[in-house]
Amino acid sequence: MYIIAGLGNPGREYAGTRHNVGFDTLDMLAEKYKVQLNKLKFNSVYGETTVNGEKVMLVKPVTYMNRSGVAIGEIIKFYKIPEENLIVIYDDIDIPVGTLRIRPHGSSGTHNGMKSIIQHVGNNFPRIRIGIGRNADMDLADYVLQKFGADDRVKLLPVMEKAGSAAIEIIEKDIDSAMQKYNIKTP
Repeated sequence: MYIIAGLGNPGREYAGTRHNVGFDTLDMLAEKYKVQLNKLKFNSVYGETTVNGEKVMLVKPVTYMNRSGVAIGEIIKFYKIPEENLIVIYDDIDIPVGTLRIRPHGSSGTHNGMKSIIQHVGNNFPRIRIGIGRNADMDLADYVLQKFGADDRVKLLPVMEKAGSAAIEIIEKDIDSAMQKYNIKTP
């Protein structure tokens, strides 16, 4: 069994913001695989599908970003899912808009949602980081909670699609295959 978790904040006021790129990616993945995200349990909204004969839960924590680990930890413990079968998709201010980085493990960096997951689950799981860039002239919280401009949104749609495909590649093949195929840098 696998979990693909997209990170974000629940509520209309956060829809389409930089910090919700994980939610947006998960929504695209759910649409592609015709998965309804209509179950509410474990402090999450989720749906289920099968990939390569494996049960896969597509999960959006509803705990707000800084407490994502509470929700993910509940699911991991309930189903006794190995840490390495968790795949997390999230925004990263430390890489440029349009960049996609896939890693088998690593630090949380400046991301509080990842800090929470590492605290509640551990650190040995694949992560898919979508670059949202940074604006040095803005407060960090204001920046990540701002909606994307039209140009950035156009750049990010194919990156989010590739991020979802990379998560499936990890399940179908392995993390190395996903990294080789989907790690992209901005031109």
